[in-house]
Amino acid sequence: MINISIIGVTGSIGTQAIELIRSNKDKYNIVGVSAHKNIVKLIEIVEEFSVKHVAVTDKESYNSINKILKEKNIKCNVYYGIDGLTKISTLPEAQTVLTSVVGMVGLVPTIEAIRAGKNIALANKETLVVAGEIVMQEAKRNNVQILPVDSEHSAIFQCLQGNNMNSLSKVLLTASGGPFRGRTYEDISKVSLEEALKHPKWNMGKKITIDSATLMNKGLEVIEAHWLFDCPYDSIEVIVHPESIIHSMVQYTDGSVIAQLGMPDMILPIQYAFNYPKRDKCFVQELDLFQIGKLTFEKPDRSTFKCLNLAYEAGKKGSFYPTILNAANEAAVDLFLKRQISFVNIAELIEESLNLFSYSEPLSISRIIDVDKEIKDYIYGKIL
Repeated sequence: MINISIIGVTGSIGTQAIELIRSNKDKYNIVGVSAHKNIVKLIEIVEEFSVKHVAVTDKESYNSINKILKEKNIKCNVYYGIDGLTKISTLPEAQTVLTSVVGMVGLVPTIEAIRAGKNIALANKETLVVAGEIVMQEAKRNNVQILPVDSEHSAIFQCLQGNNMNSLSKVLLTASGGPFRGRTYEDISKVSLEEALKHPKWNMGKKITIDSATLMNKGLEVIEAHWLFDCPYDSIEVIVHPESIIHSMVQYTDGSVIAQLGMPDMILPIQYAFNYPKRDKCFVQELDLFQIGKLTFEKPDRSTFKCLNLAYEAGKKGSFYPTILNAANEAAVDLFLKRQISFVNIAELIEESLNLFSYSEPLSISRIIDVDKEIKDYIYGKIL
């Protein structure tokens, strides 16, 4: 039995993890979960899996869930805010922590889980984007495994198994291209929120779907891959693969390219992270290449989708630049989702922030959090 805590249980990744666990109740045991506002779904999970520890990050929802649990006579420990997330991620009985929240909120709970010796099934890419150096050092120091859940990084991780990292030549990170693949800059300057939220392949939360449309999601994944696999930025190549069947590839010094293929379904990488190094029985639809028919590849349009270049630049500069990039993106995407800026304004605000802000002090978790707030305050203050 594997004891699992899930940070962000009501989101896209958390929901799929629950689907996997539901089908394997004799193998997985949920010891703690967290949510932001969706307490209806959270309570359903608590009841179904007899979860003893929950955290809620929205104050009103926190007050409501305590009342509802009391009325239902459900005995469960309820925690609030970032401290609550940290409590869930460091429960003594937890062996693996799935961090599936979106954004900077996942940073502190993930770091504390690592320091508590928990293996991390990582679906919160922002943690590595802003603090990759610190996170990987802490994981090494505490003998903790960082098991990637993003489909692309899981694919790379699988393709590297049994091979010497010294023979790695290149990481080939695939991208669907998003809903605006092939569009011109003039085209995307006029797109609506509804159009941006229509991803052609993946069912994801709103923020990640917008990131996919701008190609920022792929840019963040480039930075994440750099830290996960100790790979230079110039050796990470993004390839647009609209079918989303090849989840990523690695190229070795002898010219061999190894790819991981599968249906576009996040349950597969979640299952691999939970069971590593073993593989479990197939839980998703098996890949039928005859039905797929063909696989195509294109170069990303970096001039139209500027966010990808901005991410490479921020990653190469290092220090606090990835934090600036991520904070500006989170704020800009939030404003776009609220219909307060246009789609192309997202990249413009990120570029402006990267040019305007610079920090020279040593990297630390507390300073990363301060910089994140400063950048977001600037973006919101500029627009609102």
